[in-house]
Amino acid sequence: MVRPRWIGMLLLCLLVAGVFAWLGQWQLARAVQVNPNPPGATEEVRPIGDVAQPGEYLNDPLVGQRVEATGTWVAGDFLVVESRYNDGVEGYWVTGQLRLDDGETDVAGPVSVAVALGWAETEDAAHAAVERLEAEASDAEPIDVTGRLIADEGPVLPPHGADPQTMTRMSPAALLGRWHDVEELSVYRPYIASTDALGGLDAISSPAPEEGSTVNWLNIFYAVEWAVFAGFAFYLWYRLAKDAWEKEIEDLADDDTDPEPGGGPPGGGAAARG
Repeated sequence: MVRPRWIGMLLLCLLVAGVFAWLGQWQLARAVQVNPNPPGATEEVRPIGDVAQPGEYLNDPLVGQRVEATGTWVAGDFLVVESRYNDGVEGYWVTGQLRLDDGETDVAGPVSVAVALGWAETEDAAHAAVERLEAEASDAEPIDVTGRLIADEGPVLPPHGADPQTMTRMSPAALLGRWHDVEELSVYRPYIASTDALGGLDAISSPAPEEGSTVNWLNIFYAVEWAVFAGFAFYLWYRLAKDAWEKEIEDLADDDTDPEPGGGPPGGGAAARG
């Protein structure tokens, strides 16, 4: 085991184990949230620009954060999203494009955020609310919106045989494809679920998010895995070195029991003389 070949392999194993140990430490550092949000932090209403910026993903601790935004509705962009549940009852959301006022974010140029304005139990009621909201949006009056900031659900294809324009997920990316006046527009990835219903709709049921644990057990599991990998690197070196050593011992034992070249069996000379 002290031969140069095995010493070199040991050094290689030390290097590999060191990398695994660093990866394990990296996982542990992310397993524990050092500065978790205090209880009830999501219930404090904050300006949307202080929570996230257009185009950014919403970090887990901020999902469900109550925010406020000021802007105007863009006429023609009130759209219906199906398969939305309110207290266990399936229905429809009416959504709108809120064009934010200057100064709401640090981004230059026009900025919009998708807003879920309320819930309706029937499709007819949802479209009736759209008509009312379109009439109000024509005044272009600024409006203050307060609600929870929710992560994008991601677009999906409509059900087979349904209208191609059907939307069943609340996805600002999908809404953007149907909005008007979007040239050079910056858009928020998350959306706002309005606290107050508009257009004669029912308020969306959006309770406060549950207080999450400050420990990410999945990251801890990964850290343990890296430690196991580091130990396995040493075990592999030990097993290979031991097998090679045992084979050398066996070869030496075989050499000691082999007869000398040209020699006969023990006692062969005496038998010939007899």
